[in-house]
Amino acid sequence: MSQKTLLVELLTEELPPKALPRLGERFGESIAAGLAALGLATATAAVRSFASPRRLAVTIGDVLAEAAARSVTEKLMPVSVALDVDGRPTPALLKKMAAKGIPEAAVAAFERRVDGKAESLFHTRRVAGDRLADVLAGIVQDAVKALPIPKVMRWGDGDATFVRPVHKLVMLHGDRVVDGRVLDLDAGRTSCGHRFMSRGEIDIATADAYEPTLRAEGKVVAHFNDRRRMIDELLRSEASRLQASLGDYADLLDEVNALVEHPSVYVGEFEQEFLSVPQECLILTMRANQKYFPLFDADGRLQNRFLIVSNMALADPSNIVLGNQRVVRPRLADARFFFQQDLKQSLESRLPRLRNVVYHNRLGSQFERVERLERLAGIIADHLKADAGMARRAARLAKADLVCEMVGEFPELQGVMGRYYARHDGEAETVADAIAAHYQPRFAGDALPSGNVACATALADKLDALVGFFGIGQLPTGDKDPFGLRRSALGVLRILIESPLPLELDRLIADAAGGFAGGVLDRPDCAADLLDFMLERLRHQLRESGHPAAAIDAVLALRPTRVDLVPARLEAVLAFQQLPEAKSLAAANKRIVNILKKNDEEIGEPDLALLQEEAEKALFRRMSELAPLARSHYDNRDYAESLKILAGLRDDVDRFFAEVMVNVDEPLTRRNRLALLSQLAGLMNRVADLSRLS
Repeated sequence: MSQKTLLVELLTEELPPKALPRLGERFGESIAAGLAALGLATATAAVRSFASPRRLAVTIGDVLAEAAARSVTEKLMPVSVALDVDGRPTPALLKKMAAKGIPEAAVAAFERRVDGKAESLFHTRRVAGDRLADVLAGIVQDAVKALPIPKVMRWGDGDATFVRPVHKLVMLHGDRVVDGRVLDLDAGRTSCGHRFMSRGEIDIATADAYEPTLRAEGKVVAHFNDRRRMIDELLRSEASRLQASLGDYADLLDEVNALVEHPSVYVGEFEQEFLSVPQECLILTMRANQKYFPLFDADGRLQNRFLIVSNMALADPSNIVLGNQRVVRPRLADARFFFQQDLKQSLESRLPRLRNVVYHNRLGSQFERVERLERLAGIIADHLKADAGMARRAARLAKADLVCEMVGEFPELQGVMGRYYARHDGEAETVADAIAAHYQPRFAGDALPSGNVACATALADKLDALVGFFGIGQLPTGDKDPFGLRRSALGVLRILIESPLPLELDRLIADAAGGFAGGVLDRPDCAADLLDFMLERLRHQLRESGHPAAAIDAVLALRPTRVDLVPARLEAVLAFQQLPEAKSLAAANKRIVNILKKNDEEIGEPDLALLQEEAEKALFRRMSELAPLARSHYDNRDYAESLKILAGLRDDVDRFFAEVMVNVDEPLTRRNRLALLSQLAGLMNRVADLSRLS
């Protein structure tokens, strides 16, 4: 049976740009899966999805016009109902067979099979394969319904609904139109190209000709990634010609790619005088509002030129360039106005206005929060032996830019503008930098605050939020985290671990809780819950980094509060697992934990005089010999060497369990042996709970 390429295209009004790549991929995947389920295409068929501002399309290779016949097995009824005591079909079975068109003679071929708790009869029959012409419209309709579209719209007089009005439907199998109706449109072979540069309506000769025909006659680069590469190459080429760089532009590239079907890149300029405004403001204005690509010199300074990605290819693009320059100028003028207005007031003078900005109705205003941050940042700076006065000053001014004009227009610039205004006010550079850095890290992979003053301010900001919202019961649930607490927790962990900072996490939580007035935090157990939450975030982070789950579990089972030491503990456990003694000692530790768990007696230190068996005496002597050296390495944070030394206990531990009965009837002997095991467990499990490795 012949196999040909299948093309399905929906021609629409302009689709939502941010959702476009996801819509294109899902549309193609759903249609391919629907065909594969009916045997009309293989699961490995070549699928090429297309997504441009005005179309979703897919081509699928080697699609059959008609699927091969297949066997279908269906359950009829339980044997106890279907057959009488003599094995003959009952009236109930005969009635069901008649309804399904099964001849009576087929009873002998029925299969008896246990299904659940009862034995049932099953009938297998051959059925003709589905025809593409009969099922394609339904598959496409199902694919449309499955698209991740939050809101749909209706157009014209029909009942069809979609994210945007749909004007044409193309369904081709090889060179033949597959008849069908989707979204109130009959399938055909006619598409449209570029809104302005196409020669008009375009007939697609064959499914394989779709992409080259659209590009040649319709001036449309239909494939999302091909178009993205094309734009990227044009941008890089033009920037190189101008001896400039583009900075970080990946997100904007994806967005612009979803706005054009045939990209061209042109150069625009603005007046040099606008460069007196902080470049972050100008960059955000151009990227966010105008979708322009700012250009930078070799030192990363903004130039007064930018690149425009246009949907028109013209021999003389001067009108496009001049038009875009006219549009961007008022935007830059607004940014300059906001900046100049903001400079008229100091950050300190803005603080009273924070009393009118609600942080949370149960956690007070932003001004009350600033007072907590000021206190907490000073405490953390003291812990770090840093300049507490600088930390308090940075925390006091950190939120003042929330009530300035520029941040009101561009909330993304909070912190950034605070640093500019602090410098203008004559604040110390350390304070200004800490104001900008106190939001860091904002996202995974973001830079960390640099210096202890900045770290203290950033930790105060995140810990205050975590303790506050945990204290009033506003915890993240499922995928909902409206206050960004998971992000704050990961930020705290990254600062502590990667800086690294020698701070106790439980103490930091207690310090943060101390800043809230009595009665605000109505959950007395929130500190323990928050510590558990943060350790669980750490577990997740370590797993994403590729560390083995058992080693992570062993380290975090001790609930470490010096999280900066967790990586060293984890590396020590991984090194320990490579030792030949590791498996035996892990199993012994698990046995010890289980023995001690079942015991509820008071046990103290082991008494040498009460040791009876030679095996327990040998273990005691060996522990006494190795413990000082192991503890010394542990105290010096050479955890791997500490565990390596303790691995020398394996033979004595194995001998102890082979020759000594712990739970004997004589109470003094039993308690003494339990004390010996307790001391051994304490010695072995200081770095990690080794029993978790068994």
